[in-house]
Amino acid sequence: MPNTGDRPNARKRMGRESSAEGYLATLVRSLAALYPATVKETPTDLEDALSFVDSPHDAETIVRAGYGAGIAAVVPPLALAAVGVPPPVALFFLLVTPATAIYTVRSLPRLQAAFRRTEALGETPNLVGRAVLRMQIQPALESAVRFAADTGTGPLSDSLAAHVDRSVGTPRTGMLSFAEEWAEWFPALRRSAHLLAAAQDAPAGERSRTLDRSLAAILDGTRSRMADFTASIRAPTTGLFAFGVMLPLALIALVPTVPMVGLRVNIWMLILLYNVVLPASLVAVGLRLLVRRPVAFPPPSVGHTHPDVPGRLWLRGLWGVLAGIASYTITATVGPRHLAPIVAVGVGLGVALLAVYRPILTVRHYVRDVEEHLTDALYIVGRQVADGESVESAVELAADRVPGETGTVFEHAAGVQRRLQVGVESAFLGPYGALRDVPSPRARGTAALLSIASSEGKPAGRAIVSMADHLEELSDVEAETKRNLAKVTETLDSTAAYFAPLVAGATVGMAAMMTEEDAFTESEFDAATFSAESLALVVGVYLVLLCFILLPLSIALRHGVDRALIGYHVGRALTSSMVLYTVTVAVIDLFL
Repeated sequence: MPNTGDRPNARKRMGRESSAEGYLATLVRSLAALYPATVKETPTDLEDALSFVDSPHDAETIVRAGYGAGIAAVVPPLALAAVGVPPPVALFFLLVTPATAIYTVRSLPRLQAAFRRTEALGETPNLVGRAVLRMQIQPALESAVRFAADTGTGPLSDSLAAHVDRSVGTPRTGMLSFAEEWAEWFPALRRSAHLLAAAQDAPAGERSRTLDRSLAAILDGTRSRMADFTASIRAPTTGLFAFGVMLPLALIALVPTVPMVGLRVNIWMLILLYNVVLPASLVAVGLRLLVRRPVAFPPPSVGHTHPDVPGRLWLRGLWGVLAGIASYTITATVGPRHLAPIVAVGVGLGVALLAVYRPILTVRHYVRDVEEHLTDALYIVGRQVADGESVESAVELAADRVPGETGTVFEHAAGVQRRLQVGVESAFLGPYGALRDVPSPRARGTAALLSIASSEGKPAGRAIVSMADHLEELSDVEAETKRNLAKVTETLDSTAAYFAPLVAGATVGMAAMMTEEDAFTESEFDAATFSAESLALVVGVYLVLLCFILLPLSIALRHGVDRALIGYHVGRALTSSMVLYTVTVAVIDLFL
């Protein structure tokens, strides 16, 4: 498992627990206390995963917490048996729940490490690109590698910085040892690192070509691995859609016909199938797909401390409470009344998620707008510098010629330069800089390189133009990857939000017609020990669970595990799903 080192920002991250992380740590310790016995042996891969994610717990604590969770998981099945749940159903939960709890607790650190590593590897092209461009200004590998590590954030940059620190006082720069450590998950990094190292000693005429090959190696590796991954998940995703969603929904209409063949059906069997077994199977398949993803390109991280994000963001979730009350009242008044509880829960959760995460996505959209014309701005700056202009004056020219938010940022930077008489770095990254409130690693890395170019003069012009080419190529790779994945995952999005509630509403409506007493003999009707209203609620819960399973899977496959993006899209899907489900059931009941 790669080592993220002991950089200052890594230490701060390790020492700073959010309230949610604090509650989770308390829960883990409480579960571990339920199993006081000593664990003699712990898996090595679990220890590596805990180290990689900066966990405050050791492997023994996690193993004991897993056994503690298994002990605690015995209580719910016993409670179900006490309230009259059929013995076979209670026995199923009694056998499966403890084993599932033990496995889940022990697997979570491994999953967290896999997701974090995937997102870290998405920064590989950016990291190598920064080193390449730094070497185009000054052909010194050690300073280029240090620059690449210092201008980045996340596990990959932390790991590179740790290797650089360990190489101090040795003939090495840390780049090759860093590449060897990560090559298991990204083989192209090894070739790219060796080309980068070779460029330092290459003749001046060959250096530029070698650096270009180093960058091309990492971009081609990213494109190739993602193409292979996309092809490999096409069939499993189709199978998940067909056999895990649409077929079970279509079979709902046949549930009332089961008593005709002499089988006794009760509502607990349907709960077990639609609200436990099917969702658990979908989660298992989805996680298996996600851990195979080689790299991810997560959107910029926007913290709750950003000035454009409202304080006490959780209070916006109260809109969900109001929406839940309103949807319950409307459904109970207009009908179908039996769906009012599940509609209130679904719509309430959906509106709460939309209200909480919309401000964060608004900032994200602004960041993307800033990055949109960054390539054009760099071309202008690079050409001007190559012609003998200073970087400072080239920034002013770019401010006049570049449209959109990118031009506004450069205009802001140019204004700071004039008013405060500061350099390029302070104009972009200083206390009053244009990128002060723009959490874009790409834009901030660009500004850091421009500040270096300002001291190099005319020779840096070509490097700035190369930087523009690099950003354009990287954007193309990301866009191509997301387009290819979207062709595979867009069915999951539309299924959870639109197709599944429409199909479910139609089949529930048909099932309600068939469960009318005059559709069966008395003995057949008695064999179906549940009402149509109970069936509709079970299916409604299944639709809510689909939104929490399919949407996160689709978003995570395309963008990585991003809480804000997942929360917003889940909220939107929940709202549309519950509305369509209720309307479809009502229309079927009205016209058939």
